[in-house]
Amino acid sequence: MEAYLLDWVNLLLRWVHVITAVAWIGSSFYFVLLDNSLSPPENEDLKAKGVDGEMWAVHGGGFYHSNKYMVAPRWRPLPENLHWSYWESYSTWLTGFALFTVLYLFNAGSFLVDKSVHDWSAGAAIGAALGFLVAFWVVYDLICRAFGQRKNGDLIVGAGVFAFIVFASWLACQLFAGRAAFLLVGAMIATAMSANVFFWIIPGQRTVIAQLRAGQSPDPIHGQRGKQRSVHNTYFTLPVIIAMLSNHYGWLYQGANNWLVLVLLMLAGALIRHSFVARHKAHVLGKRAPWEHAIAGTVVLVGMAIWMAPKPPSAEQVAAAQALAARPAGYAEVRAVLDQRCVLCHNANVQQKNVALHTPELLKQHAQAVYQQVAVLKLMPLNNATQITDAERELIKRWFERGAPVN
Repeated sequence: MEAYLLDWVNLLLRWVHVITAVAWIGSSFYFVLLDNSLSPPENEDLKAKGVDGEMWAVHGGGFYHSNKYMVAPRWRPLPENLHWSYWESYSTWLTGFALFTVLYLFNAGSFLVDKSVHDWSAGAAIGAALGFLVAFWVVYDLICRAFGQRKNGDLIVGAGVFAFIVFASWLACQLFAGRAAFLLVGAMIATAMSANVFFWIIPGQRTVIAQLRAGQSPDPIHGQRGKQRSVHNTYFTLPVIIAMLSNHYGWLYQGANNWLVLVLLMLAGALIRHSFVARHKAHVLGKRAPWEHAIAGTVVLVGMAIWMAPKPPSAEQVAAAQALAARPAGYAEVRAVLDQRCVLCHNANVQQKNVALHTPELLKQHAQAVYQQVAVLKLMPLNNATQITDAERELIKRWFERGAPVN
């Protein structure tokens, strides 16, 4: 019953997390598009009102006219009813952290720890995982504050943050199970994104509004810093998404150089995102869209596909596979593998993911899931904790293709 309830919590948290993430990312993408699509107003009335940029858009059968004031409207007092975009960010982080707690921290011994990678206790792994979230924000924030306002500050900050992400990716893959490491790197970047909103963007906006309402000239540093952190967030978005998605694909995180795989995936996402950001500004200026960055990101992905492609089997491997195929793949053989490799976590007393395999009837019921998770995706056993072999996976594959007999 406990596993069943946890599955419901998992489902509902994941659902809410995706919904709030869509809302946050959608708002971020839209405002970046808007800022980079603004052009100086041509109408004298707009100029007199203090409009600094405008954009016309068509959507849903109507026209939209967006105006941006860098400070405040000249033609009317600052409205009391202002829309704030921050609950999307906070809700995304809170639901994401709750999901991380339910899936990884609550089962740290199974999900965070892979003793073949680093042999340590579940408690130590939990502490280190939480430390990753905090440490990345602290280092990232220090880099931004130390170099963000200097000459070529954006370039220096970008290089420094990229270097630290590379280091953090490498370190995570030396300490945690591959799947957890990929997710954790995405989570630490997402934490910095939400912290940008919480510690800098929203407080800066509140300070500016308070100064305007008091009749004071706002300090421009708040707008500059908020804009800088907002731009960082939009570049972080695609790397975070691919880090979150990639942990579902065992062939990405199970290799010896999994940290490099993760870094290249995130780099490709950032390059592709840059092309879309720069495209909006190029459109306003009447220049060609700078697709070369997206092309570079695509080349990185294609190069990874070639690099990671399975090598053709040798003659010895072909012979071994043929000999293996000649072996029986009946219920007795599969039952021996399951009892040794799978039933430890899928039995009458423990039913991970609400799956039990200790009887022929239950195995028949879950045969499709066993085939997918063990033979196709190769995600189970988790972190290969029971050391199932490729030959045993192949045995389960042939058993299922024979109709999954249980007698």
